[in-house]
This record gives sequence, structure tokens and C-alpha cells, in this order.
Amino acid sequence: MNEKEKKTREPLFHIAKRPAIEWWKAWLIRGGAIIASLIVCAFIIVILTKQNPLEVYAAMVKGSFGTPRKFWAMLQNLAILLCISLAVTPAFKMKFWNLGAEGQVLFGGLCSMVLMFTVGDKIPNWMLIASMLAASVLGGILWGLFPAVLKAKWGTNESLFTLMMNYIAIQLVAFAIMVWVPSGSSVMGLVNSTTKAGWLPDLFGQKYLINILIVAVLTVVMFIYLKYSKHGYEISVVGESENTARYIGINVKKVIVRTMILSGALCGLAGFLLVSGTNHTISKELAGGNGFTAIMVSWLAKFNPLIMVLTSFLIAFLQKGAGEIATNFKLNTSIADILTGIIIFFIIGCEFFINYQIKSTKSKEGK
Repeated sequence: MNEKEKKTREPLFHIAKRPAIEWWKAWLIRGGAIIASLIVCAFIIVILTKQNPLEVYAAMVKGSFGTPRKFWAMLQNLAILLCISLAVTPAFKMKFWNLGAEGQVLFGGLCSMVLMFTVGDKIPNWMLIASMLAASVLGGILWGLFPAVLKAKWGTNESLFTLMMNYIAIQLVAFAIMVWVPSGSSVMGLVNSTTKAGWLPDLFGQKYLINILIVAVLTVVMFIYLKYSKHGYEISVVGESENTARYIGINVKKVIVRTMILSGALCGLAGFLLVSGTNHTISKELAGGNGFTAIMVSWLAKFNPLIMVLTSFLIAFLQKGAGEIATNFKLNTSIADILTGIIIFFIIGCEFFINYQIKSTKSKEGK
């Protein structure tokens, strides 16, 4: 093949890694992506629904900020999503692909519900709540520890293992409900609704405030842990290269197990907050898909717990807004989900342009 034929086979453009850009430029790109997504959504709204896009966007804002009740509900959703995102972040930063957060939350919540259902009227409430918290955290640890040990000892595939354990947790919850609800309705109502045994107390008259404060403190602690602690440093090194970690004396197996203990514990905490502080019951949909959404939140924030507050807010806002659109305009929920998906797609896509640039092959040759 001669030189001329080689040149004709080259593409017109190629993708190159972009040098680090200033933080304000990165946020300008993200802001531009959001504006572009809203413009595209406006066209979709007009074509498919014949509605005024501005009214639809106003309804999205109303879904999260229309009333104090909606605002607190949105903050509650944000807190739970953020808690689960914080849980998966150490594992993902270590490149341990924990896809089992959904099951870890569910099993942790089930451990809480077992105590709430069986001994709710037999021990003091403070002792019950403390026992539920401990049981949930231990349950989450158990559900995360099992795949971690097998990964560390025999190198098993953690993605498949943790994913399959989600379904085991779902079936365990289904079995428990079948035992607790003999009528066969498969729906468990509020537990201890009269005595409120095992319910987290309201704080300053707000039902969800204690959940929000717990997750806020946890976010700061996780930021410090990952950025400034020895354990956080070891997680980063193992994530970059296990061989390098071994060379400098880091026990990789120990780091894997320890990190998944932390990840499982935080998922268990999220299960406790959902059972004791939010729903006061349990179902197979307890986590509401947040175990998978949390992966996107963590990646978008580049494993920075403080940035996760913003990404969690965005997702929680879009979810609430989508529900409001479907209700106010009597639209199929699929339309609302399409709009949410387009906005998220643009936000994820803009990260490509932050990290990479498209260059012309001809301009390169001209140089």
C-alpha cells in the first residue's frame, strides 16, 4: 500500500484527550448542555403533546417547589439517593463494580422490618430504633461482604455476583411479606401505625428532617474520608493499579473487603432510613431503583461527595418534575420519562466534550 492510499483511508476527524480545562469552562459546558436539552425537549413537547413548553417546565418546578410538602418530599428523595450514591462511591473508585446496592438496601431494610414487626411492642422505642439501625447496617454489610470475599480470594466477577444478589434480596422480601400478610395481598400496610414503635421521630415538626441531617453529615464525613484519610488514599491507588498498590505494600484483598464493608453498611443505613424514617413498611420496590440511579450520580460527580449533592438534586428534581407533568397535563408517564431521559442524556454527553476534543485530520497535516 503506497503513501497516497494510506492518506485516503484516514478519517476526516479524530478524537483526542483534552488537556485539563478551567473549572468555570467545564461548568459553562454543562450549563450549555442543560440549555440545549431544554430546547430539544421543547420541540418534543410541541410535536408530541401540543402543549406550551414553558408551562410544562413550570410544572416541573412546581413538582419540587410548589408546596412545602412537595419540597420536603423532594429533599427526602434527594437524601436517600445521595446516601446510596455515597455507598457505591468507594467501591467504584476502587473499580469494584458494585451493582448490588439495590439488594443491599433492600436486605438492610428487611432486617429493620423484622425487628419492627416482631418486637415493636416489647421493648422501649429508643432501644428498638437502635437495634433496627444496627441490624440494618449489619445486614447491608453481610450482603456486600459475601461478593467482596469471593472477589478477593478467588477473583470472581463482582458485577454479576452483586447483581444476582439483588434478586435474592427481592425474593426474601417477597417471602417475608407472604408470611406476615396471610391474606395473600402481597401488600404490607403501615407497621405499628398506632404506637409508632420503630418510627424515627419528627424533628421540628418535619417528618424527613432527621433523614436529611443524617445524610448531610454523612456526605461531609465521606468527603473527608476519601480525600484525606489513609484508607481513601489506598482506595485510589487500588483503583488506579492493583499491581502498583501491591508494590508499595498495600494489602489489596484487605482493601477490597474493607471497602465493601463500608459500602454495604451505608446501603444498610439507607434501608433503615427508608423503613424507619420514611415508609414505615417494606415492599420489593423499597429502594425504588435508586441503587442503579446512584451509579450515574456517582459517575457524574466523578466520585466527589460534595458534587454528588448537586447531581442528586438534579435527578430528584427531574423525577418529581416528571410526575407533576404526568398529573397536570394528563399525559402518559412515558412522555415525562422521555423528557427526563433527554435532559440526563445531554448532561452525560457533555462530559465527553469536557474530557475530549474532536480534531480535524487535515488541520493536523497542515501543521
